[in-house]
Amino acid sequence: MTGGECYACAREGEFERLPAYERIAVDEHWRVVHAVDCALPGWLVLLPRRHLESLAELTDAEAASLGVWQVRLARALGEVTGCRKAYVAQFGEAAGFAHVHFHLVPRGEEWPVEWLGPRVFGLLKAGERAVPAARMDELAGRLAAVLAG
Repeated sequence: MTGGECYACAREGEFERLPAYERIAVDEHWRVVHAVDCALPGWLVLLPRRHLESLAELTDAEAASLGVWQVRLARALGEVTGCRKAYVAQFGEAAGFAHVHFHLVPRGEEWPVEWLGPRVFGLLKAGERAVPAARMDELAGRLAAVLAG
């Protein structure tokens, strides 16, 4: 990606062609995806469906549903992955990823210390250790079923 391109907006523009893991759940304001190039199965990203680069730009309706989505996703992750806690983080600093987005990370019970807290972001840019698309799609189906349920 170059300078002004926005990965989230480009993907939103081809919504109907996206794999299951990039459209786990959706409403008028938000889309839930599995993180790509990530070594942790179940790492979710909650994206506004329109481009914005600051939390302060959310409309009142988007803001009102944000917390509901985060809680629903944390519960769904608990049911599907068995995690008892989900980390939530929002940065939006990487090139091409300035679009506001929230990471929901299923925190494992017995993680190594190097994965705790913000160090979990070391599991991104995983290359060959990344969760395969078929596994992300399988998790997407299970999560979508729980969320619809």
